[in-house]
Amino acid sequence: MSKAKPIKITDVALRDGHQSLIATRLRTDDMLPVCPELDAIGFWSLEVWGGATFDACVRFLKEDPWQRLRQLREALPNTQLQMLLRGQNLLGYRHYADDVVEAFVQKSADNGMDIFRIFDAMNDVRNLETAIAAVKKSGKHAQGTICYTTSPVHTTETFVQQARDMVNMGIDSIAIKDMAGLLTPTATAELVAALKAEFDLPLALHSHMTSGLAGLCQQQAIDAGVDIIDTAMSAFANGTSHPATETMVAALKDTPQDTGLELPKLQSIARQLWEVRKKYHQFESEFTREDVGVQINQVPGGMMSNLANQLKEQGALNRIDDVFAEIPAVRKDLGYPPLVTPTSQIVGTQAVMNVLADKRYATITNEVKRYLQGHYGAALGQVNEELRAKAIGSEDVIDVRPADLLPPELNKLRADIGDLAEGEEDVLTFAMFPDLGREFLQQRRDGTLVPEVLEPIGGSERPVTEGGVPTEFIVDVHGESYQVAITGVGMKGSGKRHLYMTLDGMPEEVVFEALNEFKAEGGSGRKQASAPGHVTTNMPGNIVEVLVAEGDEVKEGQALLVAEAMKMETEVQAPIAGTVTEIYVSKGDRVTPGEVLIEIEAL
Repeated sequence: MSKAKPIKITDVALRDGHQSLIATRLRTDDMLPVCPELDAIGFWSLEVWGGATFDACVRFLKEDPWQRLRQLREALPNTQLQMLLRGQNLLGYRHYADDVVEAFVQKSADNGMDIFRIFDAMNDVRNLETAIAAVKKSGKHAQGTICYTTSPVHTTETFVQQARDMVNMGIDSIAIKDMAGLLTPTATAELVAALKAEFDLPLALHSHMTSGLAGLCQQQAIDAGVDIIDTAMSAFANGTSHPATETMVAALKDTPQDTGLELPKLQSIARQLWEVRKKYHQFESEFTREDVGVQINQVPGGMMSNLANQLKEQGALNRIDDVFAEIPAVRKDLGYPPLVTPTSQIVGTQAVMNVLADKRYATITNEVKRYLQGHYGAALGQVNEELRAKAIGSEDVIDVRPADLLPPELNKLRADIGDLAEGEEDVLTFAMFPDLGREFLQQRRDGTLVPEVLEPIGGSERPVTEGGVPTEFIVDVHGESYQVAITGVGMKGSGKRHLYMTLDGMPEEVVFEALNEFKAEGGSGRKQASAPGHVTTNMPGNIVEVLVAEGDEVKEGQALLVAEAMKMETEVQAPIAGTVTEIYVSKGDRVTPGEVLIEIEAL
């Protein structure tokens, strides 16, 4: 047993807590009132930024994420601020050139960040080196991160070797990131003991409560010598979040590992945050509860809710267990990557496609293709070579650090966004999310930023749309105006649509029966695919790119469109050879399965 010492606490309520439980929707205005009390507690750090918060700020909340960081820095002058950084992916979903990584880290430090928890979804340390070097150059704390997972190729020794490689890069501390709640108490004790036996750096444990075991794991880690544990204030704890801060502080009180934090002060903060959480009731989900099934399917809580939303859109939620069963098979074919952003989306989306097509790899996402080419890094396990051949044919597989193939891009990004960027931070927002970032910056200039609407407390229990956000309309009937919020849809293809609506504050279920077959089935006015030359998609999403024009001759299997679903892009291919006679979609259009997007006349 390791020598006892006071345990340090990183509270994650302002980042991972609300990301895990209410879809990352906590607004800055609801964080700031509790900051003075949080700042006085004496936490080792507060995790307040990174992960999905940057995306959610721009996409849903219409907040400038950089302004959030500056406001939190001002409101928390005495506490170290911490963020989660995806290595070469930063906060986006692709690898960025080194100059963008360096600029992003420096600007994060300039705006108030102290501790950078840096991870790579593949545990490929080559994807960490630029970010670690940039943090060290900025004079801030670089925490190298092990993404914990289980598989035939992941062992305590492979994790220790990763730590050796990161220590050689100059990290200041080590973190074990158990994003899915896969750790068991026994495995925790073994891994922590092995790391503490070899390294004298501070060691942090970040483990989600998804399986219900995280509190037990933290106690075993403490006994084995861990220095820091991640917890969340109880209002944003448990379920797919983390053990409650108050609980762990109470458990350690009057022991040699006593945190020194005061429970009455923590309880005061928790009460305030419980009231805040009520405002976000529309984002609560049954898929954020604790479920030991994660020990079987290895699906993190956030991934579960995304998959559920995707299947619900297609009236296929009843197949979610099939998807959970398919995920381990896809993961094995890809060489057992840990399931964390972006690999969780890559594996999960492909599993959904396999299940809905009732055929494995009938359609392969562009991200799976890039993964199999090595553009995300090296898998620890052996990939399925038959799948790789099907996905990329005779194209080369890279064996270098993926970012080595990327030319500097910061100057091009500056030119592309132009004067919409009021500073370097805006250029980096655009870099993370080009279309979304441009729209955000344009709306900010125009004064038209409108955050999504929070439903009033007291609404009925009902299904919600993707992301939990209602679509609002003003309907005029015989001179009367009604505000209508559509918050869910029924099964497609029935000829009737069941919509759960709030009309003048009164929740009602309303059945709409469309007056024409196209509206009833597709919902967009597009007719349903019924001929060999009708091109459709098997996933709801948005059109990213149209690759052909009317009059073009195409081959069977040729890519015609690129569609995005669950943040993953997929090529929509020609079902037959022929001539493109009609194109019914353009970039940005929303599409659903079964709709005719392009018509091809056979040669």
